[in-house]
Amino acid sequence: MAAIAVFISIINHKIGRFQTTIAITGWSIAISLILLALTHLGYIPVNKENALIELIQHVKFEDFLLKGVLGFLLFAGALNIDLNHLKDQKFEIAFLALAGTLFSTFFIGTVLWLILNLIGIDLSFIYCCLFGALISPTDPIAVLAIVKKLNAPQRISTQIEGESLFNDGVGLVIFVTIFEVAFGKTAPTVSGTAMLFIREALGGIAFGAVLGGIFHYMIKNSHDNMLRLILTMLIPTAGYVIGEHLEVSAPLAMVVSGIIIGNITRQYISEQSSEQMAHLWELVDEILNAVLFLLIGFVIITFSFHSIDIIAVVIAIPLVLLSRYLSVRLSYVGFTRYRQYNPESIKILTWGGLRGGLALAMAMAIPTGIVIPSHPDVDVKEIIVLMTYAIVIFSILVQGSTITPMILKAKEADNKPF
Repeated sequence: MAAIAVFISIINHKIGRFQTTIAITGWSIAISLILLALTHLGYIPVNKENALIELIQHVKFEDFLLKGVLGFLLFAGALNIDLNHLKDQKFEIAFLALAGTLFSTFFIGTVLWLILNLIGIDLSFIYCCLFGALISPTDPIAVLAIVKKLNAPQRISTQIEGESLFNDGVGLVIFVTIFEVAFGKTAPTVSGTAMLFIREALGGIAFGAVLGGIFHYMIKNSHDNMLRLILTMLIPTAGYVIGEHLEVSAPLAMVVSGIIIGNITRQYISEQSSEQMAHLWELVDEILNAVLFLLIGFVIITFSFHSIDIIAVVIAIPLVLLSRYLSVRLSYVGFTRYRQYNPESIKILTWGGLRGGLALAMAMAIPTGIVIPSHPDVDVKEIIVLMTYAIVIFSILVQGSTITPMILKAKEADNKPF
């Protein structure tokens, strides 16, 4: 997989104009569709197609991301967040990550439930909200991979990067909470649900601060550059596993510890060590992102489709965009009372709110075997996964490849008086 991703990256670098992750996703989808077409035309035996499907399924995308590379990618992204810029936007980021994600979750869940039931697709309200929870957070992996290299105005860049890192953890907490309500063996209570949310979110932040503090002390007092690099690798490996065993949000812990190491610890080590750390984590970030986005493209091979899936997809894509716009627009009603912002901020935050592998991994973690009453041949997991996949691909290929003009316009506006 890594070799294919590198090969596509080289081709794109030589003859393409797209950002690497967009190119890898696009090429992997194209290859998948060509393979499917050749199979249906009889050029590839069915048994070989089944072998390819089994190979992709063997990877277990949700485990690969949620229990594998997510900690590395979040830690790598958080290392580059400037704490001073984060402090300047702390209220905006916190509000967008928490209130914005909660609003979007239940707005999508409610509207989707009403529309689907109106047209005869009896998808339960709790499953619609589950979809809202997994699709509402902007994916930090997709956002950081595409937006960070476009050199957007500082406040916009900080908001979109900071929000994506924190609402990733918040979104996972909301998803886990609703997941427990939907599939838990015991009847949920309001207090129990609230405590689950608080334990995951606040516990993850607290654990991340402790983890960052411990490794800050160890790295600061180490005099060997290689040992310092090894210590940073322990945070998204051992630290992530410990966070999961403590039943707190390990993703939030990675974000907090990454910010501590990237902003505080680097002040206590030599410039050479700091550069080595930056190069190492940039390499890790590039490789894992390439493999992840390649897998996103290839996952399409494993899907089966029904007619109502297509209907749900057509509804879901504009609904998610509308929800994103409303959550940002309503937030800015309050923000603009206290300070001025770039006039392109709402557009960029809306269109730059990309979804990626994290949403797809959460969707694929939903158990199978639960059918839609009005369509007993369609599984709840199937319709949610396909809606999620369509939105992820749309956001990466369409939104990711068309956001550059918006950012250029924002740069022009930034150089003018408001």
